[in-house]
Amino acid sequence: MLHARLTDIILDAAAPQPGERVVDIGCGAGAIAIAAAQRVGPSGHVLGLDISEPLLEVGRDRAAELDTCAPDFALADAQIWAHEGAPFDLCVSRMGLMFFADPVEGFANILTHLRPGGRLVFAAWAAAEHNAWFHVASEEAAARLGPSEPGDPHAPGPTAFADRARVADLLARAGATEIGSREIDTTLTMPGGAAEAAALARHVGPVAAQLRAKEGSDEDAQAILAAVERRFAQWEDARGCHIPARINLFHAIRP
Repeated sequence: MLHARLTDIILDAAAPQPGERVVDIGCGAGAIAIAAAQRVGPSGHVLGLDISEPLLEVGRDRAAELDTCAPDFALADAQIWAHEGAPFDLCVSRMGLMFFADPVEGFANILTHLRPGGRLVFAAWAAAEHNAWFHVASEEAAARLGPSEPGDPHAPGPTAFADRARVADLLARAGATEIGSREIDTTLTMPGGAAEAAALARHVGPVAAQLRAKEGSDEDAQAILAAVERRFAQWEDARGCHIPARINLFHAIRP
């Protein structure tokens, strides 16, 4: 639910057509793969890839509930994945490509699995200061535990693709053409409100990493999350908590 609006943004930009073959990289529990399968219809095919078998099992369970147009799922690292079937018309990814150890190699491998003229459309987080999910949690963790050591901003991680010009260069070096990108401001929504959002922030985002790095206690975790919840509450209404977010949406073509 947190990323539901991002799914619509990506698929509206990618525009999968009936009969197309689509691969969803970093598919997680299958939200985009399932939505894309409904768009390509019974004459198309969607494959979701992820490195987490537990998430893939959730995706398979969700797909099993569909009467038609269910995607397939496979455990694979897209940087080195080798697909033996027909090429794909479209590759999509929702926050799944920023973790490649070698982004050029990863992009190049994706392109080999697209047909000539095949499309690559993916979203990545913009800088942390534009994403309250990251900067609020980091600020409150630092207030409790002390500041963290600055790391390499381009190292594999959630905001590794914040620099759009750098990502365009990586795509070009991998062999892509017609490369473009744009920033999109949106929201991350938790129907259960700020409390639900803060509880999820314990596991998704910088809080867990900073607790590990600083050897924080359960008491520290509870204090940080209480502070995060108080700040998230400013974006809460009767429909949930709507946390401001900014993404970079990229597109490219296999020549």
